[in-house]
Amino acid sequence: MQDAPELKSLKVPKWPFFLADALMLGLACFVNWQGRLPLPFDQIVTVAICVALGALLGILPYLLEYRAVIKYGALIKLIETSSLCSATEKIQDLEGFVAQITSANDNLQTAQAQADRTAGLARDLTDRMAVEVRDFSAFMQKANDGEKATLRLEVEKLRRAENDWLNVLVYIFDHVFALNRAAAHSGQERVIAQLGQFQNACRDAARRVGLVPMVAAPGDAFDAQRHQLVEGTPPTTNGVVAEVMALGFTFQGKIIRPVVVRIESEGLLAETAATPAIADAVDQSQLPLDPTPV
Repeated sequence: MQDAPELKSLKVPKWPFFLADALMLGLACFVNWQGRLPLPFDQIVTVAICVALGALLGILPYLLEYRAVIKYGALIKLIETSSLCSATEKIQDLEGFVAQITSANDNLQTAQAQADRTAGLARDLTDRMAVEVRDFSAFMQKANDGEKATLRLEVEKLRRAENDWLNVLVYIFDHVFALNRAAAHSGQERVIAQLGQFQNACRDAARRVGLVPMVAAPGDAFDAQRHQLVEGTPPTTNGVVAEVMALGFTFQGKIIRPVVVRIESEGLLAETAATPAIADAVDQSQLPLDPTPV
């Protein structure tokens, strides 16, 4: 529209208006600069008038140009001519647009075919990966089961070995206790002291692996959790320990065998003084451990 010859002939020169607009705005700035704050009322009015005149001069050429176009009817003709030229240009470019659309359609079909092939490859890859994952999971499960079975077997072996060496240690301690009782009945002080030191050294060595002997003193109250009778029958009344027949043991804080005792309710205090060898009649092999010490 701006290149049409009718519009060029009806244009109004704008530079005089712009120059006058700049002068008005410059005058307003000058008055504002020369005045002292706060500005007097007359200076404020002067500045406002200058700014209003500058704005009016800025839009005045466009108003005059528009009135000229309306007056001679050139604006409608200019719009129609411009629209006709634009439609002609668009019709001329339509064939190019059609060719571009055709090319884009071909490219789209090609891309769709490539996308279908890519999707097919992705599905095949996913299926193969699923098969590999399933096979790997089965292999890991089998290996895990085998490892668990091996570990379970090793644990069972370790438990049997632990139970064996616990029984061996307890068997040795029972014989050492029997030796100390025999020495005590013999009345020989040197033998009693040497065997006592030997028994204490054995107990200290056993404590390093968690095996601790339990003892009871004559006169202690009978405790069904820490003591047991030789006959294996608990007392009907609260009894008092009269004699220790065999040591008890704890392994890692758990009682694996209570202390084997006789109680006073059976009238054994007098009999013990009369027959000092009664402890030797206890068969140490008949004092089993708890089968689950740990």
